[in-house]
Amino acid sequence: MNVLLLGVATFLLFNLAAGLWRVMRGPTAADRMLAAQLFGTTAVAVLLLLAEGMEEAELRDIALVFALLAAVAAVAFVRRVWSPGARHDAD
Repeated sequence: MNVLLLGVATFLLFNLAAGLWRVMRGPTAADRMLAAQLFGTTAVAVLLLLAEGMEEAELRDIALVFALLAAVAAVAFVRRVWSPGARHDAD
């Protein structure tokens, strides 16, 4: 596996630690949801890097599924939390 790809994947995994901190601390539900979206995006990026480095086409398919699930999760969160006419500045 290419050292550059492995280094970028490692960097992305360290970014997940920052995202985990945001999920635990918030302070709002939107902050937590955005951090969860970071998890999905990072998972897709790491899988694509691994697919390229290991030449495994199946990992690209899994990355596409993760991307779809992240989009569905974001839509579900928005539909559940934000209602028309409600104030959204407080948690």
